[in-house]
Amino acid sequence: MIHETVKIFPGAKLIGKVKIGQNSSIWYNAVLRGDIEEIKVGKFSNVQDNCVVHASKNHPILIDDYVSVGHAAVLHGCTIHANCIIGMNSTILNQVEIGKNSIVGAGAVVTEGKKFPARSLILGIPAKQVRELKEEEIKSIKDNALRYVELAKKSDYHGQSKKNCRRT
Repeated sequence: MIHETVKIFPGAKLIGKVKIGQNSSIWYNAVLRGDIEEIKVGKFSNVQDNCVVHASKNHPILIDDYVSVGHAAVLHGCTIHANCIIGMNSTILNQVEIGKNSIVGAGAVVTEGKKFPARSLILGIPAKQVRELKEEEIKSIKDNALRYVELAKKSDYHGQSKKNCRRT
């Protein structure tokens, strides 16, 4: 089920069992592959340009509410709890769990099976929790997700036809 308020941009591909909640957006050339297990994207979340989100056998994907998945990130069989930012070009592997109100830094590689508590700042290769987030940082995560809701509403697909957005 894809909520009627969801915006899917040209070149994005939704394959198989993909559910997306209200006011979320899937940006240019993102690929969500729910052909093996289900992918669920919550409300007010965004999966940005060139991301790959792939559920694998026995490892569905949950991207909860108010989550921003940065440009070119790769998510594979993982759980991202509410109000998180997944940084650009980061990689999150099977059975990873990112706790609520957390940030995964750009370029981080979160190796298989890692579990991080709420309010974590997660950085590096391999990724590690470096500290707990401050209140103002947590607020900025939700603000970022809401900015993407507004940006998606204002977008006109840059002259491209909406029919270029595909679900297979």
